[in-house]
Amino acid sequence: MPEKARPFERLPRDVQPRRYSLVLKPDLVDFTFEGREEIALEVKQATGHVVMNCADIDILTASFIPESGKEINATGFNYQNEDEKVTLSFPSPLELGEGKLRIEFVGELNDKMKGFYRSKYVDRCGEARYAAVTQFEATDARRAFPCWDEPALKATFDVTLVVPRDLVALSNMNVMSRKTSTEHPELMEVEFARTPVMSTYLLAFVVGDFEFVETVSRDGVLVRVYTPLGKSEQGRFALEVASKTLPFYKEYFNVPYPLPKIDLIAISDFAAGAMENWGLVTYRETALLVDPKNSSSASKQVVALVVGHELAHQWFGNLVTMEWWTHLWLNEGFASWIEYLCVDHCLPEFDIWTQFVSSDYAPALELDALDNSHPIEVEVGNPAEVDEIFDTISYSKGASVIRMLHDYIGDEDFRKGMNVYLNTFQHGNASTDDLWQCLKQGSGKPVAEIMRSWTQQTGFPILHVSMEQKGNDHILHISQQKFSSGALFSGEDGPIWMVPVNVSSSEDSNSVKASVLLDTPKAHINIGPISNGHWVKVNPGTLGFYRTAYSPEMLQRLLQGVRNLSLPPRDRLGIQNDLFALSRAGYSTVEMLRILEAYVGETNYTVWCDISSNLSTLSGLFSGTDFFNSFLQYIIDLFTPIAQRLGWDPKHGEGHLDALLRGLVLGRLGRAGHQPTIEEARRRFRDHVEGKHVLSADLRTPVYVTVVKHGDANTLDTMLKMHKQTDLQEERVRIERILGAVSSPDLIQKVLNFAMSEEVRAQDTVFVIAGVSMAGELGRAAAWKFVQDNWAELYNRYQGGFLLTRLVKRTTEVFTCERRAQEIMAFFEGHPAPAAHRAIEQSCENVRLNAAWLSRDADAVQELLQSRRHSHTARM
Repeated sequence: MPEKARPFERLPRDVQPRRYSLVLKPDLVDFTFEGREEIALEVKQATGHVVMNCADIDILTASFIPESGKEINATGFNYQNEDEKVTLSFPSPLELGEGKLRIEFVGELNDKMKGFYRSKYVDRCGEARYAAVTQFEATDARRAFPCWDEPALKATFDVTLVVPRDLVALSNMNVMSRKTSTEHPELMEVEFARTPVMSTYLLAFVVGDFEFVETVSRDGVLVRVYTPLGKSEQGRFALEVASKTLPFYKEYFNVPYPLPKIDLIAISDFAAGAMENWGLVTYRETALLVDPKNSSSASKQVVALVVGHELAHQWFGNLVTMEWWTHLWLNEGFASWIEYLCVDHCLPEFDIWTQFVSSDYAPALELDALDNSHPIEVEVGNPAEVDEIFDTISYSKGASVIRMLHDYIGDEDFRKGMNVYLNTFQHGNASTDDLWQCLKQGSGKPVAEIMRSWTQQTGFPILHVSMEQKGNDHILHISQQKFSSGALFSGEDGPIWMVPVNVSSSEDSNSVKASVLLDTPKAHINIGPISNGHWVKVNPGTLGFYRTAYSPEMLQRLLQGVRNLSLPPRDRLGIQNDLFALSRAGYSTVEMLRILEAYVGETNYTVWCDISSNLSTLSGLFSGTDFFNSFLQYIIDLFTPIAQRLGWDPKHGEGHLDALLRGLVLGRLGRAGHQPTIEEARRRFRDHVEGKHVLSADLRTPVYVTVVKHGDANTLDTMLKMHKQTDLQEERVRIERILGAVSSPDLIQKVLNFAMSEEVRAQDTVFVIAGVSMAGELGRAAAWKFVQDNWAELYNRYQGGFLLTRLVKRTTEVFTCERRAQEIMAFFEGHPAPAAHRAIEQSCENVRLNAAWLSRDADAVQELLQSRRHSHTARM
């Protein structure tokens, strides 16, 4: 599909930077900036050309001053725009050794949420204002100043910002001085302390109107959370989490945080969730701000996890940085794992590790079962390819295999290895193998051999497990083969993984009865005597990154453990998730739906969350069938008992997880058309709108989605009015994400048009359109047509970045027929989107899998649902 680009070349190493002294003057009226830099560098090989990264910047002057002192002006600037490079030419080769490169330049404060860009916000008087902010990862520091923009070309930075005196100016380090500019008396020159040696992508500057709350962590680091004016109290929760997190990581790694301060700041227009710039971490407002009255439990949890993730990078990524983007997964997979360890430490009541199984582990298995998945370690040449791998494999599969490894070698040895790694490579760069060597040093186990099978091959195994009795002993027969959503791998020469396998039983569900490292296609494990009727579980805690298919007899025993809750929650979740994946891969969907009824007495939020997610997939699959209403009734029957137990209002002694469960269950029943839930949601919504009784934040999403799905044009207008009136970004996003539930074609079109309007921030448009595509047959057809009709504008808005990839995936993978797969391929052949190339292939594979699944199982599912209806009618 994409045209073959010419081979990518990294920057030459003949000249290397040691220190940048950088002065930037942003203009927040004309959206430009002026800059000058003096780069202390080392000329390692005689050359008359200096090649640097540079994009969307005009160089005005450039000169070189060797140690001997005579300044030499550059005679030409040759921009290679496609490669985002500039070559500075000098009249003769530069002297070997130390020297200084001086450059003056100008650039644009763009509106693309990358490089040095402008972010729009509304001040207290309702006036539109702008901040100047940065987002440099992966390769956009070159849009702010000419530089060696590769992670291994580290240097120190002396930053000075020249800004209006009434604005806040921040960078990675603490302020050293503020003085009136001699050239521009109305401006202040804010000079920051020198940074440690670091990569360009971690540099950051912010200039704008902000206020802050602050504290000093237990280990003496100044922690501040910067917020929009009037919202500083909304920074207190993140401040509390951050000030507990820094000492936790210091003790965990046994390496102190190396900077004197850390700032966390909420940015209005921000493409990612957050960015780990060293000492100045930038966030979307919804990933940092918590309103004590109007924020939901789910939002607090997101904030805690994102703060934990970004602060982990201060060590793992910033202090030690990947050598090249091939090892991006190391940064992101590790931080995606340890954020849960951190939140579990700070907020144990969140039961966050159970949620990890549903939010990271299960989606990673789902994506990695596609033929168009990719290995964790992807050889990256051109950094333009990096956007493609900011995905579920790098983050969630990465986190899942690190979780499995941590369990295999044990916490104490893992920490030892981490300490060796951070101390050996601090202020430098490392590769995946460097980490494996350090963990081997800490544990004495063959870490590299095991982990290569997980990071260098695509996919994962399914273990087929059966048990037989020999005398008093029980023997487990286990075989592994590659799992695929399309069909199981057949043949003798399939890939083999080194699989750490643990086994538990109902005699003591919290301890491991047997362990083995499975590195062959088959193994037999003697697990000793098992009392009659007791269950045996492979992969307790759902720690190993693989699926399990049990013999019918073993599964029946395990289902007893599901019914009586003697199986721990992560195991109940894992069994259900494996069965769902197997049904997609060709096992019986009917059998899976029957087994799901064993979960009717389930009490755990995360187990219900995963069940709900899988039923959403089936809703999408069945939404165009004539038995769809019968399927919705199946959902209502499954969720009604837990809804009756919970009720609408919190009870004394309930906690965080009860609030999440109530919202989940009521929202699921409301969407499925449960009449009592619809009526109560309408009543509460009316009271909320009229100001009689404000809805609690935890009930807003389920109530909003229910009234919108079963509402009319007036309901939608009320929602849009509420959206316009609130100044809490979380509430805006909450409304935006449920608007897609509207049911009629004209309202669907109105929501899609609203998505592209000024009312919705650019980074949130994607989620409004995706919400429409997830809401059944009408919605997905309309959303996909809308994306095609508005492609030029969407492509320009997101510049082919990961938000575009996300939009493409969400609006295409939901279809269920071959005709649509061909249509999607044809559209993108005519409208290339290189960064979304892999996502498009994955979407088309998903569409074809959906089509095969539907044609294979639809009749049998219809028969099951009809027989349930007849038996229900007979009972009445």
